[in-house]
Amino acid sequence: LHKEYRRQRQMCIRDRLRTTAPRECPDHVTPCRRVSYEFVTPTTPSMRRRTLLQALPALAGWTSLDASRAAERPRIRIGLTAVILADQVAFLSRWGDYLSSRTGASVTFSARESYQEILDLLFSGQLEAAWICGYPYVLQQTRLELLAVPIYEDKPLYRSYLIRPASKSNGIEGWTDLKGRVLAYSDPLSNSGWLVPQAQLRAAGLLPRDLRRGFFAHGHRNVAEAVAARLADAGCIDGYVWETMRRQKMTAAERTEVVWRSEPYGFPPLVVRKGALGELTQQLRLSLLAMSQDVEGQGLLQALNLDGFAQEPGGIFASIEKLAAEQARVS
Repeated sequence: LHKEYRRQRQMCIRDRLRTTAPRECPDHVTPCRRVSYEFVTPTTPSMRRRTLLQALPALAGWTSLDASRAAERPRIRIGLTAVILADQVAFLSRWGDYLSSRTGASVTFSARESYQEILDLLFSGQLEAAWICGYPYVLQQTRLELLAVPIYEDKPLYRSYLIRPASKSNGIEGWTDLKGRVLAYSDPLSNSGWLVPQAQLRAAGLLPRDLRRGFFAHGHRNVAEAVAARLADAGCIDGYVWETMRRQKMTAAERTEVVWRSEPYGFPPLVVRKGALGELTQQLRLSLLAMSQDVEGQGLLQALNLDGFAQEPGGIFASIEKLAAEQARVS
């Protein structure tokens, strides 16, 4: 408003505003407020002051109309855990602007430390959509609708990794070597960072109490950093996250190495709370699916180290659902 005020003031010092035959409006004028004008030189200071005062109501009208239109736009609030980027805030702002321009809604992202925080916000109505893990999805699938699944290395799949510090071997070659060791997990609702490791420990004949200690680092990147700093002897991490960290030459990835890779699982999906968006659900889905087809979308995907998004059946999470059932029986 102040910037436009100064602009109008400078114009009025030089010119006088008056109605005349239609001409092209400047870009800053809201189309429905378009007026016709031409400029003539004012003759006295009092006329210039009067012209400025006359211009201010119109300027206020344009500003309030724009604010009113923004308020009328439907909103889509998407929750997610921290993305693997140094400029996370700037990236999420760009992604939100991109999806806003494609859906006609006001799309914003909200990052949280844990999946449980995201679910709490989602089910309390403070979020409409979320990017979560396959484990919470199978636990809450009656309340959620699949929106889209990321495509990584040409498939909607990823793996769980077991990592250890690099350079000097600490004797950990697999799950059986974890007895009496410190193990870092990602999140209690993470498939790759908790659920898969529990199944592997059982397969190795180990129970959680056989570890010297286990702790949640609250984030896959934090798992890598804990192992790199030797706060843990090994860590359970999302393979996509570790590979992306390595591609971005992050120190934590360069100071750790992979000793085990799981079978493929359904990639963490984007979901919508059922009934939260109505017809906007399809608009948002189509906008995500089309990201790989334009330059701006491709740039965003490249930053995420993804090939795109796809609409996949819930069946790709069947193996995670099986692990979840096994975990429920032993818990």
